[in-house]
Amino acid sequence: MQSTIDFINQKIGNIKPEIGIILGSGLGDFAQGFPSVCIPYSEIPGFETSTVQGHAGQLVFTQPHASLSSHLSPLTSHLVMMQGRYHFYEGHSMEKVVYPVKVMKKLGVKTLIITNAAGAVNPGFKPADLMLITDHINFMGTNPLIGENDEALGTRFPDMSEVYKKKLIDLAQKSAEELELEVRKGVYAACSGPSYETPAEIRMLKTMGADAVGMSTVPEAIVANYCGMDVLGISCISNYAAGIQEKPLSHQEVIEVTNIAKDKFKSLILKIIEQI
Repeated sequence: MQSTIDFINQKIGNIKPEIGIILGSGLGDFAQGFPSVCIPYSEIPGFETSTVQGHAGQLVFTQPHASLSSHLSPLTSHLVMMQGRYHFYEGHSMEKVVYPVKVMKKLGVKTLIITNAAGAVNPGFKPADLMLITDHINFMGTNPLIGENDEALGTRFPDMSEVYKKKLIDLAQKSAEELELEVRKGVYAACSGPSYETPAEIRMLKTMGADAVGMSTVPEAIVANYCGMDVLGISCISNYAAGIQEKPLSHQEVIEVTNIAKDKFKSLILKIIEQI
């Protein structure tokens, strides 16, 4: 990992990121327009290349600057953003999937905002809604902390009582209210993918208490929590899950709906960052 950190530090100079953001499918546009240093994953030692549509595949480092939105205050924190992630279903090991989160920790990130596109399990949700994640269900069949433990990063058996920090959920709720945006709250279930879930699986997840389902976020949240970072999770509801909508599911629909929601998503994230 040290070679990764050394390479990045050579590229970013005096930028010291305090907030990290993982931008999910179709949400990568948030990173555009900032004064920044961009580093493609393909150039970073230890990183992999994302192969999924809607994931640009680069780290974006920003410096404090005048706000991009007239009704928001200037930003005061350095940021590092993953403009796209890589996934377990792409064939990467869990160790590789969560490696960037550990790198962010080593770079000094204290707060991690994890975003994704998700299918609605809760029939009261609708496409283009934003959901603040209150808890998760790990249905991926594995755990990113399996293997030798690095005591420098975290304890062997980390507590999971409050992975998604209530103080950040409250801050995000307050930010949404100030922007007059309606947001949902709910439990996110993570499955391995890449196939979408069956109607029977969705009925099971609903019975278990899930409100939305996706193929990411949970491994990153587990590791961020393990590393002592404060985590905020936000899902963009991109479609109804199988059995809730009649038409077949597609990744193209995910991209189209997140494009519709990206303006309110961007406003909300900027407002949250302003107040962290």
